[in-house]
Amino acid sequence: MRRAQLAINSVSTKQSNLEEALTAYANAGFRNVEFVLSHVKTYLAQGHSLDAVRHLLHQQQLTAIGGFDTHVVCFGSHEAQQTNHERVLENAQLIHDLGGGTLVVGTDGPSDGASIEALESITSTFRSLIKQIEHLHVSIALEFNWSPIVRSLQSAVRVAEHVSHPQFGVLFDPAHYYTTVTKFEHLTPETVRWIKHVHLNDMRDKPGELSNCNSDRVLPGQGILDLHAIISRLEAYGYQGFFSIEMFNEELWALPAETAAMQCYQSLLPLCQQ
Repeated sequence: MRRAQLAINSVSTKQSNLEEALTAYANAGFRNVEFVLSHVKTYLAQGHSLDAVRHLLHQQQLTAIGGFDTHVVCFGSHEAQQTNHERVLENAQLIHDLGGGTLVVGTDGPSDGASIEALESITSTFRSLIKQIEHLHVSIALEFNWSPIVRSLQSAVRVAEHVSHPQFGVLFDPAHYYTTVTKFEHLTPETVRWIKHVHLNDMRDKPGELSNCNSDRVLPGQGILDLHAIISRLEAYGYQGFFSIEMFNEELWALPAETAAMQCYQSLLPLCQQ
């Protein structure tokens, strides 16, 4: 992993506005930012333009690489799906307008529980959405464990294989890897080829099945995961994308944004080769 591949997800820090966040990330050393898209939408709702967002990024020498906002509704009423899909498409357009990147999403599930048929319905939904963003410089990455159905790397890869589109793939996150049935040996050339984006974090010293995939995250190097091995395996099998730190950590959130961002950046440096 190279420093140029490092990014920070804006959920990792608490700040009063977008300007404070971007200044903090740049001063910490980051050159790439992955947005909680509501942070950008709030800034726009305050009367700012997309050009103003792009100016802030340029001013801080930051590149927007994508973001997340909501899950994709694959079940339920036609009206609920339509409203949700319009929002997902708007999010894809926003990412495109900021320079392109990856839209990370989860899914809902059917009322009658998990099944292969449910995965097929999810696949069908994503096939439809992908066709509608083919003109955009955006990929969709399905995050396993952000779904009552897609609960592992294996099930996410199964959806990706069946969608079979260059703009669709999987989000890999060590926290979800640790708290699901996913195992290190599941990282193979056949699965890694579908990984579009990677989040980074470490986990507290608790059994995976007793851990919370969000609140039990700690900074890389402070937990029990062998991140060196995970990153090496991903790269050995062809992953060349970004590694975006994504923290849901009360201690970090209590700090000034720049201090938290600096701690995030420094925690990643031992994982870098250059």
